Amino acid sequence: MSRPHLPEGPARQRPGVRRSWLLPTALILLGIVPALARGLAGLAAAADPGAAPPEAQLHLSAPLMTHLVSGTAYAVLGAFQFSASFRRQHRAWHRRAGRLLIILGLTAAVSAVWLTLFYDSKNDSGTLINSLRLTFATAMLVGLIIAFRAIRRRDVVRHRAWMIRAYAIGLGAGTQIFTLGFGEAVFGTGNLARAWLTGAGWVINLAVAEWAIRRRGKRQPDRTAHAVPAAA
Repeated sequence: MSRPHLPEGPARQRPGVRRSWLLPTALILLGIVPALARGLAGLAAAADPGAAPPEAQLHLSAPLMTHLVSGTAYAVLGAFQFSASFRRQHRAWHRRAGRLLIILGLTAAVSAVWLTLFYDSKNDSGTLINSLRLTFATAMLVGLIIAFRAIRRRDVVRHRAWMIRAYAIGLGAGTQIFTLGFGEAVFGTGNLARAWLTGAGWVINLAVAEWAIRRRGKRQPDRTAHAVPAAA
């Protein structure tokens, strides 16, 4: 009995294509959660400014809106870079999007530093949590600069690694929704507990990023890495 002929082309690629979109979809959802939360807080503050606490009123400020918009766009746009099938099909887009990601990431990191330095008196977050914010925002800035310099030298492996690290930091707000949500139920809502739970969000993301970087390093490099610089 002859074996049935298996269709070739797009029909056979669909399962793999669907799998390649699982991670980007999860990252997009994680990236928009903080925007939704902040947006709802901002609407509440706009509806009744007098009753809103100081931290909610900050949602109406231009610096925080700049941070929110750039950070959300960075998280959503960056998620597409994790789909191998999308990169292969849109190689020119991959390069152009990489340039935009650098700009968005730098804007989000710089605005985070500005907000931490100049809005702490209104938010009363505490010294430790603000130190963590400054540390990770600076690390994100440094990571993006290293990634940009690496791709200018055509060092794709180094570029990819530092872009992943910077993206992991930028996605910290999404993870912090969960570390704070679950952690505060156990450890309380004091400044010390909140600081450690906030820091845990960044640490978790960076740990996953390092695992992904090392796991990928053990495999054969993606062909698109040699064909198209990711953010040159």
